[in-house]
Amino acid sequence: MNARTDLHVAVIGAGPAGLATGHELLARGFTNFTLFEATDAVGGTWHIHTYPGLACDVWAHSYTFSYRPNPDWTHSFAEQPEIEAYLQRCAREFGLEPHIRLNTRISSARYRGNGVWMLESDSGESFESNVVINAMGNQHTPLYPDVPGRDLFEGPSFHGTRWNHDVPLEGKQVVLVGSAASAVQIVPEVARIAGHLTVLQRSPNWIMPRGRKPYSERRRQWFRRVPPLLRLTQRFQRFLMSFVHDAATLGHARMKDFEKRARKYIETAVEDPALREALTPTDPYGCKRGLVSDDFYPALQLPHVDLVPEGLAEVRPTGVTTASGREINADVIIYCTGYRILDFDRIDVVGENGARLADVMREAPEAFKGIAAPDFPNYFFAVGPNGLPLDAPYFVTTERNVETIVSLLCAKQEAGATAMAVKPGVHRAYNDWLREQFPRYSWASPNCSSYYTDAQGRAPFLFPGRFTEYAKLHAESGLHEFDLR
Repeated sequence: MNARTDLHVAVIGAGPAGLATGHELLARGFTNFTLFEATDAVGGTWHIHTYPGLACDVWAHSYTFSYRPNPDWTHSFAEQPEIEAYLQRCAREFGLEPHIRLNTRISSARYRGNGVWMLESDSGESFESNVVINAMGNQHTPLYPDVPGRDLFEGPSFHGTRWNHDVPLEGKQVVLVGSAASAVQIVPEVARIAGHLTVLQRSPNWIMPRGRKPYSERRRQWFRRVPPLLRLTQRFQRFLMSFVHDAATLGHARMKDFEKRARKYIETAVEDPALREALTPTDPYGCKRGLVSDDFYPALQLPHVDLVPEGLAEVRPTGVTTASGREINADVIIYCTGYRILDFDRIDVVGENGARLADVMREAPEAFKGIAAPDFPNYFFAVGPNGLPLDAPYFVTTERNVETIVSLLCAKQEAGATAMAVKPGVHRAYNDWLREQFPRYSWASPNCSSYYTDAQGRAPFLFPGRFTEYAKLHAESGLHEFDLR
């Protein structure tokens, strides 16, 4: 089986990563593939998540496929409905709709040998494929606080990323648990309508002003009529992201600069000294995800909003108890407590010799260049462990990853091989090298607690270096790094 059209590729997920994969497959002559999407529409996280205030926290023109800029963003930071519409438009324009199978949740994938995978959906359907590309994304499974009493609460409660639009919040006493990425967007919206809002903050986050501005119709017309101007804007906004790498590098002057700017923002936006102190982080910048918001601090200073700088200890039938024992009554509880990152147990993946991906990743969440793991032939991650540099937009990194994957598939077909798996020695050497780089960064520090690290203190999320380094490693990829069958 050498022809690209004979090889069937199963892509799991139709969010940004899945669409990038489909686009690259078509561009390289692979036409026999299926994008399996668990929900009723493409868009991934931007279709699933619908909480109030949801918007991207990087500049809009940096948050697009490099080959499909969007002249029609209405603001400098795009909100969820626009991003979802953009992704669904890309699926049509890329010619992917005939390849997308909606409402099909893949529950298991088992390698049968000889370059064949058997996939099964949760409805019992079976699918045979030669290659599996996991494009499910890494912000999907809600993470709830492990405290007693959560199931005893008598009122409505839900996770922010699974917003319950049927629960009215007008005039209600709302307790919101968490103060990070989703909370800074949700709090101002809930504060507009709640009778009283209490925000539980276990630890503060570094926040910069977002400076969200509208794009006028005239400016959008210029973007449509002068594509080079649009691409220049896209490149400039992506260039601005490059500063984040230095800001998260221990000992770098830019870290101090970012911290200084964030402190100044707190000083100018928050009047009460006690509240300022509670909102000022002690961790170095980059330990946790840097946030942007124009209205989180103002919302916290409204007369009917309280910030309680404590973690959640217990949920009672009528409210919550904080770490200090303070009892707070609530009509509604909203959990803004993040995700289980790199949750590879969402699908039961079994490779060679009975190796289970969930077990392998639980023991050592590692991948070769963010895309492959030993013992799983013809199985790839669109974005796997340590497959995201901090200084590049998600789209850019995903495009780089899937370009490497599809190039490897081309080479495999030309070599007449039925299967390929990364060499264990190559995989080990690469991840040993990664481990040597981690101490350079605040997000990998053993003293840092965030979703960048797991419960064992490992840092399996980000690539420890710049995107230029990451891209160079990918450009050097080839069959010499893989065992062929």
